[in-house]
Amino acid sequence: MATTDRYARARHPGHPRQATTLALAHALSAAERGLAVIPLSRTKLPALRSPHRDTPEPQAGPPCRGECGRLGHGVYDASADPARVREMFAAAPWATGYGIACGLPPHHLVGIDLDTKTGTDSSAALRELALRHLFTIPPTVVVVTPSGGRHLWLTGPPDVAIPNSASRLAPGIDVRGAGGYLVGPGSRTDHGVYATAPGTAHLPPAPCPRALLHLLLPPPRPTATAPSAEDTHGHGLIHFVLAAHAGQRNTRLFWAACRAYENGIGPTLSEPLIQAAVHTGLTPREARSTVASAARMTGRRGVG
Repeated sequence: MATTDRYARARHPGHPRQATTLALAHALSAAERGLAVIPLSRTKLPALRSPHRDTPEPQAGPPCRGECGRLGHGVYDASADPARVREMFAAAPWATGYGIACGLPPHHLVGIDLDTKTGTDSSAALRELALRHLFTIPPTVVVVTPSGGRHLWLTGPPDVAIPNSASRLAPGIDVRGAGGYLVGPGSRTDHGVYATAPGTAHLPPAPCPRALLHLLLPPPRPTATAPSAEDTHGHGLIHFVLAAHAGQRNTRLFWAACRAYENGIGPTLSEPLIQAAVHTGLTPREARSTVASAARMTGRRGVG
């Protein structure tokens, strides 16, 4: 503990313990709602340093996401277990906030971050998207940022990984999905405090409108391996899934399955797509759930 305290003082001299106590209290409150949390520093970054920082991991294989049993893996440490939350904050006494992991059960949180960058009106951009694609943002939790931006909390389907993105929907609109996190209300940063907007604290995160969900999962940019719409036999779709790398397997499978069902070959191609996804590293259950979700999203059936 002495080493930890010296590290905390070195990074945050004169840091008031009260800020950490308040952050822990807010984090525990979020955990009671089933939200998985991690401690954050004043810079909004995870407060715990990687245990592998001084011992680089081998190049072969995926990076450690907590399998080593130690803390310090960012959002992969996130937990709604009060004992685990207390353990993380005890290991990071300099923490002044907490992050809420997106994409995890039971809420499968999706964050729509409306930024206030110079020259952009993200709220107007979202309204324009809603008018153009005929959706309405339902009443939901809204968190106001120190800069005047807003975080809208929505929930996504349990079997679809919503990717993170920055200004892809529109300038100033960022999306926090699987592998990302939102700064929780009550967190204190170098720029101020995050707070729940009046009248929204009691609300549960609302389901993401279907039309908006489609926008969050657009087809990837065309590449040399991307299939054409005329590929009626589906070979290009299968190769498209086989070319997926870590972090894009679910997204590529979902997109390919949607195209297959839209072209009327979904029932025939579902099993080959599932096998292709399993070959890239997804489990059979994950792959089958993703294809089934694509079938539902396109209004088709045919996945057992």
